[in-house]
Amino acid sequence: MKSNGEFKSPYFLIAMGIGAIAGLLFAPRSGEKIRKSLRERTNKGLDYLNQQAGKLRESAEGVVEKGKEFMGRQDRDSVKTATEAEKQAYQEDRRENLGG
Repeated sequence: MKSNGEFKSPYFLIAMGIGAIAGLLFAPRSGEKIRKSLRERTNKGLDYLNQQAGKLRESAEGVVEKGKEFMGRQDRDSVKTATEAEKQAYQEDRRENLGG
């Protein structure tokens, strides 16, 4: 922090000290009350996050189920076409071997 050849760090340290003292003097609650308040807010925040995670989990499960259904349909269709292709190849092979 150099400006015009002068260091500004002593001013920064003085301002930090004044801010810390002001914070201690004008603190609205005692340490015990602040800790209790922080604990309550943290618990509320965790409850909210758990609810949102549950909702996300439910919607993800729905998406996975829809994906499984979609892939199942595609697999069945591909199995049908593969089976039909095998049947056709078998019949052509049979014709060639029996006829030739």
